Amino acid sequence: MKEKIMSKAKEMFLKLGFKSVTMDDIAGEMCISKKTIYKYFCNKEVLVEETTERIHNDVNEKINTMTLQNFNAIEENFEIQKMFKEMFKSYDTSPVYQLKKHYPMIYTKIQEKSIEFCNGNFRSNIEKGIREGLYRADLDIKTTVEFYYTLIFNINENTIYEKDVHELEIKALEYHTRAIATPKGIIELEKHLQNPNI
Repeated sequence: MKEKIMSKAKEMFLKLGFKSVTMDDIAGEMCISKKTIYKYFCNKEVLVEETTERIHNDVNEKINTMTLQNFNAIEENFEIQKMFKEMFKSYDTSPVYQLKKHYPMIYTKIQEKSIEFCNGNFRSNIEKGIREGLYRADLDIKTTVEFYYTLIFNINENTIYEKDVHELEIKALEYHTRAIATPKGIIELEKHLQNPNI
């Protein structure tokens, strides 16, 4: 039952917003009593925290799966962006923006984990791109990683609408890639930018 409640809460929080969804709304959608929800979650904040933890883990798992595919470094970044677009396409408001606004302590906790994950993921992508000759070999990898996640995180936490988040993330990805790419990498980047489905 706990899993079912979290699954429904995740769906409703992402679609309608963390603040606007009440425990009554979730109970009503599931045709269960509010008491049943409180049996597993002592208050809404605990439910939000556990649900956002689940969303964070799901996203990381999908990214890890994506990086195991046979994509080159630039292609991999575009595939991850497509995955995010698909995952959040039915949601109007950015979940990260909402979380920061209404549950700042939970947001800070998730943010710390996200930075750690992104550090590893972005670093691996840059190292892979260097090996493939798509990124310059003389890069300061640590600074490049910090610049890119600062861009991405600022977009997510300060942009209200999910559609705008995706468009800005694609622009940030282009900016990031142009800054670090070799001539071979620029050719690969241009190929992906011409894809109407990004």
